[in-house]
Amino acid sequence: MMNRLLWIALIFIGIAAPWLVYPVLAMKLACFALFACAFNLLLGYTGLLSFGHAAFFGGAAYITAYVIKVWELSPIAGIVLGTLFAGVLGAAFGALAIRRHGIYFAMVTLALAQIIYFLALQLPFTGGENGLQGVPRGTALGVINLDDPIQMYFFVFAIFLLGFAAIWRVVNSPFGKVLTAIRENEDRARSLGYAVERYKLIAFTLSAALAGTAGATKTLVFQFASLTDVHWQMSGAVILMTLLGGMGTLFGPVIGAIIVVALQTQLSGMGSWVEVCIGAIFVVCVLVFRQGVIGELGRWFGQSRSRKRKQAAGE
Repeated sequence: MMNRLLWIALIFIGIAAPWLVYPVLAMKLACFALFACAFNLLLGYTGLLSFGHAAFFGGAAYITAYVIKVWELSPIAGIVLGTLFAGVLGAAFGALAIRRHGIYFAMVTLALAQIIYFLALQLPFTGGENGLQGVPRGTALGVINLDDPIQMYFFVFAIFLLGFAAIWRVVNSPFGKVLTAIRENEDRARSLGYAVERYKLIAFTLSAALAGTAGATKTLVFQFASLTDVHWQMSGAVILMTLLGGMGTLFGPVIGAIIVVALQTQLSGMGSWVEVCIGAIFVVCVLVFRQGVIGELGRWFGQSRSRKRKQAAGE
């Protein structure tokens, strides 16, 4: 029941968003919400903490920017190629990283992501410190004018909904149940005959590909790809979004992304102090909402229903 209400709220708020906030901000929220949901598929449902998801987000951003600007491909083709690149990169990184566990897994992903960062800095076609700027939006499907803010927003929102629906389908499939079993007790899942490493690799690849979709879409929104997209702080930001909204919940990362992006926007005038303020807010939220915003709301909703059932039984 609660998930159904959240779905309805998500769609209605998404439709109204470009009239409630500046359309570019609404598009940014949609991109980072998809990024956080993709990361949550790996952390929240598989139990793997990656410190290198910026490699997939930013790598796809560069690929999309390059093929649209230099090869003059369509925006949809650019997003598809960026997603494919992130998926292939995720499969390669995952094949190396899943051989390790815990903090060692996290450090391997961070090290691999730093390689992508330095490649983005040094390769001649990435633009170095300037990045790739002036990426044209053009049209999508021949009829959607992406230079129009409203049409561009609904194009981005449609991509978010498709990505979110894909994650929802994965989580609620038998495959998703196995991922949850691996998160809860990997040794027991292995003893039941599941190929744990293969499941983890598939989850890592799916998460990387969807993170790439978010990064590729973000490139169209802002019309550039920069080193910020592949920096380790981007990986830290998506971890913050996931934990703040509610790890292991479908809608938690969406709320977490909205909170973090909104805070960054509202506090942007504070310069470098914005990170300090967000960090302090995060500490308070973790102490008050230990399961994240959506996790705590779900727990409160469950307790409320339990009390009502007990009261009804007592009467």
